[in-house]
Amino acid sequence: MTTSTTAPSPAPAGRRSWLRDHSELGVCVMLLVLGVLVLTDALTMDVDLTQRGPVGPRTVPLVVGAGLLVVAVLLAVDVMRGGRGEAESGEDVDLSEPADWRTVLLLTGVFLGSAVLIEPLGFPVAGALLFWGAAFALGSRRFDRDPLIAATVSLVAHTVFDNLLGVPLPGGPLMGVL
Repeated sequence: MTTSTTAPSPAPAGRRSWLRDHSELGVCVMLLVLGVLVLTDALTMDVDLTQRGPVGPRTVPLVVGAGLLVVAVLLAVDVMRGGRGEAESGEDVDLSEPADWRTVLLLTGVFLGSAVLIEPLGFPVAGALLFWGAAFALGSRRFDRDPLIAATVSLVAHTVFDNLLGVPLPGGPLMGVL
């Protein structure tokens, strides 16, 4: 007894080819959705208490949202006229090598660890651990230099954000010292 199986009919070749040739339209849709989301969020923002002049907290999101919409439309027009993005040549990446998951997992762990530690230890300590851990995960093994650089970068970032920009960052146990 023989059974005949029929394969499901493939999508029409013309439609599949058109979608493959115009795949950049997916990026256009993503930019359009992101632009609408940013504009909607900016327009529904409550700014009564934070407005201190002609340029308020809505200005940058409105400019960014409008820019996203303009880029989405211009890219869609270019794609529909036959424009195509250049394929990645991978000149500095060996595509035959597997992904370095150890580094990715180390960086993820360092980032999540600093996010958990920022409240109890404060930004200067958690930031120093973040910068030192990232340097270690990316291959630096200079244990005499890396912690000093990480602590300096973290303290400078805390000072700039907290004192110069007015963005309060948690100081943790160092709050009275900084």
